[in-house]
Amino acid sequence: MEITSEILTKMYSRRIIHVDMDAFYASVEQRDRPELRGKPIAVGHEGGRGVVAAASYEARRYGVRSAMPSSRARRLCPQLIFVDGRMSVYKEVSGQVHSIFRRYTDIIEPLSLDEAFLDVTVNKPNLALGVDIARNIKKEIRQELGLVASAGVSYCKFLAKVASDYRKPDGLCTIHPDRAADFIGKLKVEEFWGVGPVTAKKMHSLGIHTGADIRKLTPEILIREFGKAGQIYYDFSRGIDLRDVETEHIRKSVGTEHTFDSDSSDFEEIDRRLELVADELIGRLERHPFQGTTLTLKVRFSDFTDLSRSITENKPFVAKESILKSARTLMTTIEAGGNAIRLIGLSVSRPYEEKPRYWRQLTIPFREYSDLSDSQ
Repeated sequence: MEITSEILTKMYSRRIIHVDMDAFYASVEQRDRPELRGKPIAVGHEGGRGVVAAASYEARRYGVRSAMPSSRARRLCPQLIFVDGRMSVYKEVSGQVHSIFRRYTDIIEPLSLDEAFLDVTVNKPNLALGVDIARNIKKEIRQELGLVASAGVSYCKFLAKVASDYRKPDGLCTIHPDRAADFIGKLKVEEFWGVGPVTAKKMHSLGIHTGADIRKLTPEILIREFGKAGQIYYDFSRGIDLRDVETEHIRKSVGTEHTFDSDSSDFEEIDRRLELVADELIGRLERHPFQGTTLTLKVRFSDFTDLSRSITENKPFVAKESILKSARTLMTTIEAGGNAIRLIGLSVSRPYEEKPRYWRQLTIPFREYSDLSDSQ
């Protein structure tokens, strides 16, 4: 697409906020259980092949992170307190957060239970500055829900997302169009949306360390090195992101992906990640809601090649047991060829429509009935 001055003018006139709840699951647990406040906690199961679903900031200081095996988290932080998750409570609190959002705009794009984009270009209180809306939202979340959120404000989704991460926790950052180029130029590639550890390592090997370094390269070079994502990096390095905040659309699939902190060939680690992705997929299916009869497994290897396998059933994938069982079956069909895995994804597609069951009464035309009677 050719980026005209008209498109840029329209884009720069937008005010988009990204709100991210800080350590959401863990913060809800600390709010509801005062004895946990100020202590390192992890939401998840400690025993067996347990995985950390969320970690408080006190635990993160020790290196504890989400998706980490519980055994490793315990080694990093011996005093870590494990707490069982309460998904129904987190969903309820997420709904309360979104009620606060709707005081300002109905153009809301949820990304998960704990984060969302808001388009406040036109807003209900008619406030002129997006930063004032973000400040009010943060204040109301703290006062009414006893939780802390970080917010980023800018003219596009990419920069709003980066801004919300910039001063966490309890952060508030605005990136104005006039300052965007300088900000992006100094931004480390690791902080670019969509750049994981493996991609960052490859960029470093090519001498790419900041947004300014990306800006020096042509789209052809970036696409050659990073595939379709290369065009995205090219645009982002110039502050170009034309995506709208999407409130609703006809959904044809629901999916989620997890990129590993480091590439892995360890079967147990891969299976733990697969179960974590299945858990997240279940949550997304419940939130949208969506039912589909095709489950697709996506695997990306360390050399950035992708493989996918699918299975279709005559009933929708709605339970974790069926999703995980089928996903594990699909995983056995993946030929790694000695390559380590860097990403696993699961998605459900092919919308399920239950066909109504009804009785159909058949009638015999009078002529045929007469013929039958005459023959007897």
